[in-house]
Amino acid sequence: MKARMLATHVALPVLVIAASGQAHAADFDWMKFKGKTVTFLANNNPVAQALLTYKADFEKLTGMTLKVDGYQEQQMRQRLVTVMNANSDEVDVFMTLPSREGEQFAAAGWYGDLTAMAKNDVAKDYDPNGLSQALLKAATFNGKLTSMPMNLEGPIFYYRTDIFKKCGLEAPKTIKDVEAAAEKIKACDSTVTPFVSRGLKPAVAYTFSNMLHNIGGTYIAGGKSSLCSAKGKEALDTYSRLLRDFGPPGVVNYSFQQISALYRSGRAAMAFESSNELRTVMEGGARLKDTGLMPFPAGEAGQVPTTIGWGMAVSSHSKQPDAAWYFVQWATSPEVQKKMALQGIAPPRPSVAKDPEYRKWIDEEPVRKEWQAALDVLATKGSSEVGYPIVANPQSREFIGQAVQDLILKQKPIDQACADADKALDALIALN
Repeated sequence: MKARMLATHVALPVLVIAASGQAHAADFDWMKFKGKTVTFLANNNPVAQALLTYKADFEKLTGMTLKVDGYQEQQMRQRLVTVMNANSDEVDVFMTLPSREGEQFAAAGWYGDLTAMAKNDVAKDYDPNGLSQALLKAATFNGKLTSMPMNLEGPIFYYRTDIFKKCGLEAPKTIKDVEAAAEKIKACDSTVTPFVSRGLKPAVAYTFSNMLHNIGGTYIAGGKSSLCSAKGKEALDTYSRLLRDFGPPGVVNYSFQQISALYRSGRAAMAFESSNELRTVMEGGARLKDTGLMPFPAGEAGQVPTTIGWGMAVSSHSKQPDAAWYFVQWATSPEVQKKMALQGIAPPRPSVAKDPEYRKWIDEEPVRKEWQAALDVLATKGSSEVGYPIVANPQSREFIGQAVQDLILKQKPIDQACADADKALDALIALN
């Protein structure tokens, strides 16, 4: 099965939204639900952190109260499962990754349908047609629009230009160059971790998928899991070897928080992590002048970056979906997304990416220019296939992560690690 390419998504559902919504904009009243309280289940990642900087603005604009129920990512999902399985109305709006749980949540009936709201109840300046049509398409299941895009993101390659210069290295152009650079840095500067990326089991697929696709592998071939294919094994071996031989102690527990902290503190020479982490990595300014950014270097298949986006969804159990929609609309509006962009959250609106104030912010620092250039590659070449493109996508990520951890920890040889994963994954595919 080919990776789902963002650039190929058609725009028809979005165009219908825009054409219908304009007729109702004149009647729109931000104070329509004054006095209501909307509960937002948030992932405490940089996207939500940037958004909630402006929480008071939403409350002033609408007269509503925004109650934030915030957790780290895995705990957020556990909370959501508890609420949804209880058919509870405790949550009105929640953050979602359509690329991860979209099929699963849609099949479970957890998403409210935003299609009619986005047609019939939009503010004049909202411009749903201005949102990434690819991301809107990715959030549409069986004709139902399930969430509105908050950002555009994908893993990118952060590297220390000063360490590369000291060790006589050029910026890597290929995956093999990354490994060669790690080897040289290990010998050149023993005070830093040469390479770090995700090793935490459920988080691995986000970065591993990029390497798999760059090498030319795919998750499914002929209806079966293909981690034991030649390309699949090459990707597993390369990714795990980089972390085992050049990563930090305890890398099997690393996700974005630990990676960004390690790199920001100057203790890592190369980090492969989310574009969202620019804001966190640059905090304090220590890395502002010595960091280079790019999409992950090419493999035999070139550069096929992972490209996804968080979405804002209304719970199907909310007793006030219309008020919840007002929060979703505000959070994904051009004005708010421009403010978030100036904090390093890549906008899912091309108009914001072209805005003069945003462009000025980008041009102020070379690292921001490189970040935007990397995002441009993600937007045009990206694949939204992170883990297996099946309803049980979240479970599939566990087995990918297990195979990688088995290799990092030398608990299994590669043929056994991929075979065990393929067996479990074939069972998931059969249920799809």
